[in-house]
Amino acid sequence: MQFYGYRRPDGRVGVRNHVLILPTITCATQTAQRVTELVSGTVTFIHQHGCAQVGDDYDQTFRTYAGMGKNPNVYGVIVLGLGCETHQANSVAADIAMTNKPVEVVSIQENGGTLQTIAEVAKIATKMVQDASMVPKELCDFNELIVGTECGGSDACSGLSANPAVGKTSDLLVEQGGTAILAETTELIGAEHLLAQRAADDKVAKKAYEIIDAMENRSIQMGVDIRTGNPSPGNIEGGLSSLEEKSLGASTKSGTSRLEEIVDYAKIPKKKGLVWMDTPGHDIEQLTGMVAGGAQIVLFTSGRGTPTGSPIAPVIKISTNTPMFERMSENMDLDAGQIVTGEETVDEVGERIIKEIQHVANGKLTKSEILKQHDFGIWRIGPTF
Repeated sequence: MQFYGYRRPDGRVGVRNHVLILPTITCATQTAQRVTELVSGTVTFIHQHGCAQVGDDYDQTFRTYAGMGKNPNVYGVIVLGLGCETHQANSVAADIAMTNKPVEVVSIQENGGTLQTIAEVAKIATKMVQDASMVPKELCDFNELIVGTECGGSDACSGLSANPAVGKTSDLLVEQGGTAILAETTELIGAEHLLAQRAADDKVAKKAYEIIDAMENRSIQMGVDIRTGNPSPGNIEGGLSSLEEKSLGASTKSGTSRLEEIVDYAKIPKKKGLVWMDTPGHDIEQLTGMVAGGAQIVLFTSGRGTPTGSPIAPVIKISTNTPMFERMSENMDLDAGQIVTGEETVDEVGERIIKEIQHVANGKLTKSEILKQHDFGIWRIGPTF
């Protein structure tokens, strides 16, 4: 399978051609938002990070910022800082610049305030967007793709329809030489042994148990035994009785391929094939981690419905049941409910999903893109100081 994409200076391929206004501190997010309202072709995101963070928490936020800028769906980046924050704009820009894509740095304090900064960033962005519009597309193979997978707002149909269909898609992508990311470690608790059995080697299998134990220990430190707890209220109303039941359904998104690698949050996979990224179950945080890790497209299954999207990666929303798809058709892209009614098989829907990936990679807009659902959230692993 092939698609037409944008070849970047570092050799990777994007399916979109955004200019990203990247605020490194929460104080700069509104200024960045104003620029995107003025300049077509630019995107940004609102967040509350970038200052008073230390240690591993600082590193993870830095890695996520830089990963968003490095994502091949981004043509160029304007890194916007306040000036006095912990996560300095110059440092983030230097890391992104290693990809050799266009990168500029602007400071609100150095520019004399909000209005002058908006004008300066808009001026730079206008030229960058025009330059981006001149980049030609080229025919690319599916082995250039990293596709993230996640589920949220699950129901009793998730493990029967949409999730195993995405698993079939994952297998098809791996067969094409591409990379599929399985995320949400929290929602794999109780199914970790099934993934460890498919590990490429003992090191990967051992890490599967280690990251599950680490996630459980975090909840115990908060006074909660997450393994014996039920899923969220929406999951319970949707028909799920336990975390293990949800995990068994969530794990089917991985298909049957060998587990090649386990990577930390927001890190770019080094291997192709099926990769597990250690993320929380929080929809937006896991989505952000996978996109920062290089995912150009994300598959998101839901039994309850969700508007979730990303500022730079198209998110294909897949319903597990037809009534919800019809009720929330403005947000959902594909319906896997025909598996439940017996009109289609898991394999047939999986093949339909990979064809949709091809359409989206070629430029078809997803519902979340059309509605400008630019969600962003970083997995915080430490307190603010």
